[in-house]
Formats: sequence, C-alpha cells, structure tokens
Amino acid sequence: MTIVSNATEFAGKRVLVSGGTKGLGRATVKRFLAGGARVITAARSIKDPIESVDYVQADLTTAEGGAVFAGAALERLGGIDILAHVVGGSSSPAGGFAALTDEHWLAELNLNLLATVRLDRLLIPQMIERGQGAVVHVTSIQSVLPLPESTTGYAAAKAALRTYSKSISKELGLKGVRVNAVSPGWIMTEAVTTFSKCFVPLMAARSRTRVSRCSMPWAASRSGAEQSRKR
Repeated sequence: MTIVSNATEFAGKRVLVSGGTKGLGRATVKRFLAGGARVITAARSIKDPIESVDYVQADLTTAEGGAVFAGAALERLGGIDILAHVVGGSSSPAGGFAALTDEHWLAELNLNLLATVRLDRLLIPQMIERGQGAVVHVTSIQSVLPLPESTTGYAAAKAALRTYSKSISKELGLKGVRVNAVSPGWIMTEAVTTFSKCFVPLMAARSRTRVSRCSMPWAASRSGAEQSRKR
C-alpha cells in the first residue's frame, strides 16, 4: 500500500518510533518518512530495514535497552521532536487469569507500559528545555474493553499506559509538550493474524464476543501521525 502524504508535513522533524520494524510500528515509520521526517526506531533484531531510517538494536523491555535507544537517538539526530510509542504486544498463554504467573505479568508490564515510561523519562526533558514537542502513546481498545483469556495482562498494562498518558499530559501541556493517547482496535498485523486463529473462536464461544472488522496497519498509522501534529 502506497502512503499518500504531504512530503513537507513533518519536514525538519526528528521522530522516534518505538517498535517500528513490524506491523503498526513499521507503518508508522513509513507514515512519518512520507511526511518528510527523519526517523529512528529500535528492535531486538533488525530485519528488512527501510531505506533512510536510523536503526538501533535494543531490547526495550529492559532499562538498559531503553537507555541505549535514547542515547543513540540524541547522538544521531541531535534531539527528538516527536515521540511515537508503538511498542507493545503479548505472548501470555491461554487459560484465563489464573494461568498468568508473575513472570507473565512482569513481561506484559515491561513491554506495554515501562518501555514507554523509561523512554519518556529519558527524552521528554530535552523537549521541555526547548518548550515544544509531541508525544503519542499507542494504547489499545482493550484498555477500556478488555478481552478474556490470554490478553488480561496486556489489557491491564495498556489501561495503565492510558492513565499514565492522561496524567503527564496535564503536567507537560503547561510546558509546551503535547501528549496524546491513541487506542486502536483490531489491526490486521502478523501477530493479530496468529492470535485470531488460536484464540478468537474460543473467546467468541465463551463470551459471545464477535470481531467484525479489522483495520490495516497503514490506515491505523495515520491516527498517530495526526495526533503528533494536532494543535
């Protein structure tokens, strides 16, 4: 899918996209590139890189990985104007809430909440110094409409991210830094395709939940980009 965009929409902007190598994250990287931004992203492994994107190999579920990514972004780009937090996901097993161990819960929180909190703590101060910047937190529809089975921990972590985003928006708005949260529904990524084959029939049978429509990554990426430039 070709992304149609104003090639100068984000000209001169330095954008950090977390989790920008697959699915919605990759589509978000392409969306900012199409608007003329310079983009840096990170992942545990870099596969199928996009030309002109800066990549950092780092595990964002750890404090060390977040520090490596933030440090590289500041060194290579000289600063960040837009933070787009797309990193997230879940690998917890089925079996209901009782099947989730402390390790599963910590994994969900590290990926879906703390990876973002750490990067914000490292990169927002330089926005405050300039008196301007934009932060977009990608949460999930599950933050308000959680599904049962394997995504309980994921939904709780995304709900925490949503609350965190609202809280810091009140603090940072007075300092010139705009914070928005985006809560997409189902997006047809590789991970969702795998998940839906395994768990959606089971959830539908148990809770009468029906998934009727999925968005595509390129379409969903527009929301995050638009939130980063809203006044």
